[in-house]
This record gives sequence, C-alpha cells and structure tokens, in this order.
Amino acid sequence: MAEITAKMVNDLRGKTGLGMMECKKALTECAGDVEKAIEYFRKKGVKASVMERSASEGRVAVAISPDRKHAVIVEINCTTDFAAKSETVGKIAAMAAEKFLANPAIKLADDPAIKDQLISVSQQTGENVIIGRTATLSSAAGVVGSYVYTVAGKGKSAVLMSFAGKVDDDVIRNLGMHIVAARPIAMTRGEVSAELVAKEKEIAVEQAKATGKPQNIAEKIAEGKLNSFYAERVLMDQEYINGEVFKGSVANYLKSKSTVLEKYIRIEVGQ
Repeated sequence: MAEITAKMVNDLRGKTGLGMMECKKALTECAGDVEKAIEYFRKKGVKASVMERSASEGRVAVAISPDRKHAVIVEINCTTDFAAKSETVGKIAAMAAEKFLANPAIKLADDPAIKDQLISVSQQTGENVIIGRTATLSSAAGVVGSYVYTVAGKGKSAVLMSFAGKVDDDVIRNLGMHIVAARPIAMTRGEVSAELVAKEKEIAVEQAKATGKPQNIAEKIAEGKLNSFYAERVLMDQEYINGEVFKGSVANYLKSKSTVLEKYIRIEVGQ
C-alpha cells in the first residue's frame, strides 16, 4: 500500500477544496494517485474541484508604506458576493496586500500562509477563492495615495495614484473617488492607443458621410466627436464628477490645488 504523505493530502485539498480526512481516504483508496482520487470523488457525485466554479466576484485591498512612497492593490476573487463581503475574505485580502507591499516580487498564490487561508476558506464556503490581479505604484520624489470604493462593507474597486510632491488628503480622496466612478481609460489624450483613436475617428467619419456630408466636412465633424470622446474617457479631459466640490475638468481641478498627478492604476472586480 502506498504511503499517504501530508504533501499528497494537501495537494489534493488544494485541487478539490475538500476536507483533509476525505482527501486522505480517497488517496488511500486510489493508492496515492491524486488524479485518480479526483475521479473517485466525481464518481461519487462530489463536485471535486473548486477550480470548476466561477470566480467572478471578489474584493480588493490596498496597502501603503509609512513613507507614502509605495502602494499596492491586491484582488481576491471568489464565486459569490456573499463570500466577497465576508470578514474571512477581507482578512485574506488585507494580509495579502501587506505581504505584497513588503515584497512586490512575491508570488502570493504560492505563499504558504496565503495558500493555507485560501484553501481553508474554499473548504468552508465551497467556493473558488483565489488571488486575482495585483498592482504596485511608487513615487521616488513625490508621494502615493489610494482610494477604495466600498459598497455594503465590501471594496469592489480601488485606485492607486502617484503625485509629484506633497498633496492634500482631500485631493487624494476626491480624485480617487472620481477615477473609481468615471472609469477613465487613460490619464491624457496621448496615452490613448493610436488604434482606438483611429477606430473612433473612422466611425465618426462614416457616420457623417452616411448623412450626405462630403469627406472634408466629415473629417471636421469627426474631430469634434473625438473631442467629445476624450471628454468622456480621458481623465484630464473629464468633467470633475462632483460639481459641488469643483466645476470644471479634472485637469483644472488639480491645477486649482497646485497638484500634479503622475500616474494612476485602477482595478475593479469584474472589469
């Protein structure tokens, strides 16, 4: 009879999300063969792999270094909104963010403590709970800031921002709120891909020509529509989202606060 080691049991747990004793019994029945053990569960009608379950829900967590020079976002994905809002998943997200901040080179899914927590919560909930996207942002000369948008106790989207020099906390909060809500695709017009600009222009030209406009007039109309496109999708061109705080573009809002945004990173669960 094959010796059933702790590593074999943990490997099967990681692939199935089932209990330790169940996994050990299956491995004993299957002479230590993990793949046969999975088939063993399936033949018994057990959904033997949490990886088969969707993980389209989740939450995000951020962490910032004490000197405000480095910041990270970590996304945790799971199957249901209920699990995403749980304290357990929240603690995993927070722990993962702190570990990632301390060591940006770490592969979170392979970290023993994180891996054990993911397996544990998968067993408790029967859900596929995994590490999703991660992002880091640093500022050598300035500072970084963050904003997490929470709904019903769960953060589904967050943004990291780096600034040249010092920045007021209210500006960080207001700008972060805008970026999370307005979903810009780029910070400036120059950062929008040439392919996307060309596509938008082509569509606008064809729309104008379809109304009987000649090519030269259609080109001018397309330029106007591109400006509208930028105003909707490019951060610096967007109208600041809260007119009670500031009326005007984001670029002018930052200018009024003598603030320079260097870069931002936005992550939203499901996007």
